[in-house]
Amino acid sequence: MNATDLKEAAAVCAAVLGEAVDRDWSGPAGDLRMSVAETVAHVGDTLLWYAADAAAGPVELSTMDLRVRPETPPAGLLATVQAHAAVLAAVVTVTPVEGRGWHPAGLADASGFAAMGCDEILVHTADAAAGLGVSFTPDPALAARVVHRLFPWAPGHPDPWAVLLWCNGRAPLGERPRREGWRWHCAPLGEWDGSDPAA
Repeated sequence: MNATDLKEAAAVCAAVLGEAVDRDWSGPAGDLRMSVAETVAHVGDTLLWYAADAAAGPVELSTMDLRVRPETPPAGLLATVQAHAAVLAAVVTVTPVEGRGWHPAGLADASGFAAMGCDEILVHTADAAAGLGVSFTPDPALAARVVHRLFPWAPGHPDPWAVLLWCNGRAPLGERPRREGWRWHCAPLGEWDGSDPAA
Protein backbone atom coordinates (compact mmCIF):
# COMPACT_ATOMS: atom_id res chain seq x y z
CA MET A 1 0.00 0.00 0.00
CA ASN A 2 1.11 3.56 -0.56
CA ALA A 3 0.48 7.29 -0.22
CA THR A 4 -2.26 7.25 -2.84
CA ASP A 5 -4.24 4.74 -0.78
CA LEU A 6 -3.98 6.96 2.30
CA LYS A 7 -5.21 10.00 0.44
CA GLU A 8 -8.09 8.02 -1.03
CA ALA A 9 -9.14 6.74 2.40
CA ALA A 10 -8.95 10.22 3.95
CA ALA A 11 -10.95 11.73 1.10
CA VAL A 12 -13.77 9.20 1.43
CA CYS A 13 -13.83 9.72 5.20
CA ALA A 14 -14.19 13.48 4.74
CA ALA A 15 -16.84 13.07 2.05
CA VAL A 16 -19.02 10.64 3.99
CA LEU A 17 -18.78 12.20 7.44
CA GLY A 18 -18.81 15.67 5.93
CA GLU A 19 -22.46 15.09 5.09
CA ALA A 20 -23.19 14.91 8.81
CA VAL A 21 -21.23 17.81 10.31
CA ASP A 22 -24.49 19.36 11.54
CA ARG A 23 -25.49 16.25 13.51
CA ASP A 24 -24.66 15.42 17.12
CA TRP A 25 -21.09 14.08 17.33
CA SER A 26 -21.23 13.56 21.10
CA GLY A 27 -23.03 10.21 20.89
CA PRO A 28 -21.27 6.84 20.72
CA ALA A 29 -19.55 5.77 17.51
CA GLY A 30 -21.17 2.44 16.71
CA ASP A 31 -20.26 -0.11 19.38
CA LEU A 32 -17.34 1.90 20.69
CA ARG A 33 -17.17 3.57 24.07
CA MET A 34 -15.83 6.69 22.39
CA SER A 35 -18.07 9.36 20.93
CA VAL A 36 -18.10 10.10 17.23
CA ALA A 37 -15.95 13.17 17.84
CA GLU A 38 -13.47 11.23 19.99
CA THR A 39 -13.26 8.50 17.36
CA VAL A 40 -12.48 10.89 14.52
CA ALA A 41 -9.96 12.70 16.73
CA HIS A 42 -8.37 9.33 17.48
CA VAL A 43 -7.89 8.75 13.75
CA GLY A 44 -6.07 12.06 13.52
CA ASP A 45 -3.90 11.08 16.49
CA THR A 46 -2.88 7.74 15.04
CA LEU A 47 -2.03 9.09 11.59
CA LEU A 48 0.38 11.63 13.03
CA TRP A 49 1.85 9.04 15.40
CA TYR A 50 2.45 6.68 12.49
CA ALA A 51 4.21 9.43 10.57
CA ALA A 52 6.48 10.11 13.54
CA ASP A 53 7.13 6.41 14.14
CA ALA A 54 7.93 5.75 10.48
CA ALA A 55 10.35 8.69 10.43
CA ALA A 56 11.97 7.80 13.77
CA GLY A 57 13.03 4.29 12.78
CA PRO A 58 12.97 1.02 14.71
CA VAL A 59 13.31 2.46 18.24
CA GLU A 60 10.09 3.47 19.99
CA LEU A 61 9.62 7.24 20.07
CA SER A 62 7.88 8.16 23.32
CA THR A 63 9.09 11.70 23.85
CA MET A 64 5.93 13.64 23.09
CA ASP A 65 2.19 13.82 23.56
CA LEU A 66 0.05 14.01 20.44
CA ARG A 67 -3.63 14.68 20.86
CA VAL A 68 -6.26 16.01 18.52
CA ARG A 69 -8.84 17.88 20.57
CA PRO A 70 -12.19 16.07 20.23
CA GLU A 71 -14.06 19.24 21.20
CA THR A 72 -13.02 20.71 17.84
CA PRO A 73 -16.02 21.29 15.54
CA PRO A 74 -16.67 18.34 13.19
CA ALA A 75 -15.45 20.10 10.06
CA GLY A 76 -12.16 20.84 11.82
CA LEU A 77 -11.79 17.22 12.89
CA LEU A 78 -12.25 16.05 9.31
CA ALA A 79 -9.75 18.63 8.06
CA THR A 80 -7.30 17.33 10.64
CA VAL A 81 -7.71 13.75 9.45
CA GLN A 82 -6.99 14.84 5.89
CA ALA A 83 -3.98 16.91 6.96
CA HIS A 84 -2.48 14.14 9.05
CA ALA A 85 -3.12 11.58 6.32
CA ALA A 86 -1.18 13.87 3.97
CA VAL A 87 1.69 14.04 6.46
CA LEU A 88 1.81 10.25 6.79
CA ALA A 89 1.56 9.91 3.00
CA ALA A 90 4.55 12.22 2.60
CA VAL A 91 6.60 10.21 5.09
CA VAL A 92 5.59 6.94 3.43
CA THR A 93 6.69 8.32 0.07
CA VAL A 94 10.22 9.18 1.22
CA THR A 95 10.77 6.12 3.41
CA PRO A 96 13.32 3.81 1.75
CA VAL A 97 12.31 0.25 0.92
CA GLU A 98 14.45 -1.08 3.74
CA GLY A 99 13.18 1.52 6.22
CA ARG A 100 11.41 0.34 9.36
CA GLY A 101 9.49 2.12 12.08
CA TRP A 102 8.45 0.96 15.54
CA HIS A 103 4.91 -0.20 16.21
CA PRO A 104 3.57 -2.50 18.95
CA ALA A 105 2.52 -5.00 16.26
CA GLY A 106 6.02 -5.15 14.78
CA LEU A 107 8.60 -3.16 12.85
CA ALA A 108 6.54 -1.78 10.00
CA ASP A 109 7.79 -0.78 6.58
CA ALA A 110 6.30 2.05 4.52
CA SER A 111 3.53 -0.13 3.08
CA GLY A 112 2.70 -1.36 6.57
CA PHE A 113 2.29 2.18 7.88
CA ALA A 114 0.18 3.12 4.86
CA ALA A 115 -2.03 0.09 5.41
CA MET A 116 -2.42 0.76 9.14
CA GLY A 117 -3.37 4.35 8.38
CA CYS A 118 -5.96 3.19 5.85
CA ASP A 119 -7.34 0.62 8.29
CA GLU A 120 -7.72 3.25 11.02
CA ILE A 121 -9.46 5.62 8.63
CA LEU A 122 -11.84 3.12 7.03
CA VAL A 123 -12.89 1.18 10.11
CA HIS A 124 -13.30 4.23 12.32
CA THR A 125 -15.19 6.04 9.56
CA ALA A 126 -17.59 3.10 9.68
CA ASP A 127 -17.83 3.46 13.48
CA ALA A 128 -18.49 7.18 13.23
CA ALA A 129 -20.95 6.75 10.36
CA ALA A 130 -22.91 4.23 12.41
CA GLY A 131 -23.10 6.71 15.26
CA LEU A 132 -24.32 9.42 12.93
CA GLY A 133 -26.81 7.28 11.02
CA VAL A 134 -24.85 7.63 7.79
CA SER A 135 -24.29 4.81 5.29
CA PHE A 136 -20.67 3.97 4.52
CA THR A 137 -19.11 1.37 2.25
CA PRO A 138 -15.63 2.09 0.86
CA ASP A 139 -14.20 1.03 -2.48
CA PRO A 140 -13.94 -2.79 -2.32
CA ALA A 141 -10.54 -2.68 -4.02
CA LEU A 142 -9.15 -0.42 -1.28
CA ALA A 143 -10.61 -2.67 1.43
CA ALA A 144 -9.09 -5.71 -0.29
CA ARG A 145 -5.64 -4.11 -0.35
CA VAL A 146 -5.83 -3.40 3.38
CA VAL A 147 -6.91 -6.97 4.13
CA HIS A 148 -4.13 -8.43 1.99
CA ARG A 149 -1.44 -6.24 3.57
CA LEU A 150 -2.40 -6.39 7.25
CA PHE A 151 -4.40 -9.61 7.57
CA PRO A 152 -2.82 -12.14 5.19
CA TRP A 153 -4.50 -14.99 7.11
CA ALA A 154 -7.99 -13.63 6.38
CA PRO A 155 -10.43 -16.11 4.78
CA GLY A 156 -11.41 -15.79 1.16
CA HIS A 157 -14.73 -14.02 0.69
CA PRO A 158 -16.42 -12.12 -2.15
CA ASP A 159 -16.91 -8.98 -0.03
CA PRO A 160 -13.54 -7.54 1.10
CA TRP A 161 -15.22 -4.82 3.17
CA ALA A 162 -17.07 -7.46 5.18
CA VAL A 163 -13.75 -9.26 5.64
CA LEU A 164 -12.03 -6.10 6.83
CA LEU A 165 -14.78 -5.43 9.37
CA TRP A 166 -14.49 -9.03 10.59
CA CYS A 167 -10.70 -8.79 10.82
CA ASN A 168 -11.07 -5.71 13.02
CA GLY A 169 -13.61 -7.34 15.33
CA ARG A 170 -16.54 -5.27 14.10
CA ALA A 171 -18.90 -7.89 12.71
CA PRO A 172 -19.33 -11.62 12.08
CA LEU A 173 -18.44 -13.01 8.67
CA GLY A 174 -20.92 -15.62 7.54
CA GLU A 175 -20.73 -18.45 10.08
CA ARG A 176 -17.58 -17.00 11.62
CA PRO A 177 -18.43 -15.16 14.83
CA ARG A 178 -17.32 -11.64 15.56
CA ARG A 179 -13.67 -11.66 16.63
CA GLU A 180 -12.88 -10.76 20.22
CA GLY A 181 -9.25 -9.94 19.51
CA TRP A 182 -7.20 -9.07 16.45
CA ARG A 183 -3.72 -8.02 15.44
CA TRP A 184 -2.06 -6.56 12.35
CA HIS A 185 0.91 -7.90 10.43
CA CYS A 186 2.62 -4.59 9.65
CA ALA A 187 6.12 -5.92 8.98
CA PRO A 188 6.87 -6.83 5.35
CA LEU A 189 4.66 -9.64 4.09
CA GLY A 190 7.72 -11.74 3.38
CA GLU A 191 8.22 -12.01 7.14
CA TRP A 192 4.78 -13.43 7.88
CA ASP A 193 5.07 -16.89 9.47
CA GLY A 194 1.77 -18.15 8.05
CA SER A 195 -0.22 -17.98 11.29
CA ASP A 196 -2.98 -15.77 12.68
CA PRO A 197 -1.27 -14.02 15.63
CA ALA A 198 -4.59 -13.40 17.36
CA ALA A 199 -5.77 -17.01 17.14
